[in-house]
Amino acid sequence: MRTWDTVAIIGVGLIGGSIGLALRERKLARQIVGIGRRPESLEKALSLGCVSQISTSIAEGVKQAEIVVVCTPVESIAQQVAESAAAAPAGCVITDAGSTKTQLVADTEQALATKFPHHVPFVGSHPIAGREQSGPDAATADLLDHRVVVMTPTDRSDPAAVAAIEQFWTSLGADVVKMDPHSHDAIVALTSHLPHLVASALAATTPGSSESQPLIGNGWADTTRIAAGDPELWRQILLANRGPTLKALADFETVLSTWRHALESGDGQLVTALLKEGKSRRDAVGS
Repeated sequence: MRTWDTVAIIGVGLIGGSIGLALRERKLARQIVGIGRRPESLEKALSLGCVSQISTSIAEGVKQAEIVVVCTPVESIAQQVAESAAAAPAGCVITDAGSTKTQLVADTEQALATKFPHHVPFVGSHPIAGREQSGPDAATADLLDHRVVVMTPTDRSDPAAVAAIEQFWTSLGADVVKMDPHSHDAIVALTSHLPHLVASALAATTPGSSESQPLIGNGWADTTRIAAGDPELWRQILLANRGPTLKALADFETVLSTWRHALESGDGQLVTALLKEGKSRRDAVGS
């Protein structure tokens, strides 16, 4: 299995910290540089073993990197990739962990266009391994084990960079799937972004009174778990992918209207059919 001398991780939270821990546990990198804005968070990541060095400067942190992984909120990724590309050594390849891709990849490739007019050394990625927790405290070395990482190369991607980034993710135990950025965003709108929106709406609908608390069961807790995610992070995600998410929301509203009709009319057969349809879709996914 290939190893790297230096891997730089920008944003050492849940995903970035887990990547660092996996690299160390699997002995895949001699140096793991954690880069971020807050010294206290970087010190925490260092103390937990997520990284072996820390820096608040992208230029300083990536100057020896063979791979840079940008694990920050989606609004800042394109700029941070551009800063990394300007300071990293020749041959360095860059990826990210953002959960939206169409606009992010387009913005990133545009930012790199002058320096790399033919093939950019950036390949978009999205590890499907998020949790509602955040920060390096939540990181685990096995977070990516047998989890899907979507890669979204385009016709401007350097083929050597695509191969290197795929090897990087598979070395961490992930299963790589490749698709174009638009297809990725359409799918995750249904499987990730709409569920978060619905979980948040359901949680906000539930009274916060003391008398309702004892009656909250596992169904509510399971359904709303992801609503505990970072609101600022999710603001960026939902707005960055608002087109596909609005389409998913419209489809959901159509199903809800059918549910309303079934209940208002007391149509037991329709209620059963709707429940069976939901169960069938859920059972098909498995545990």
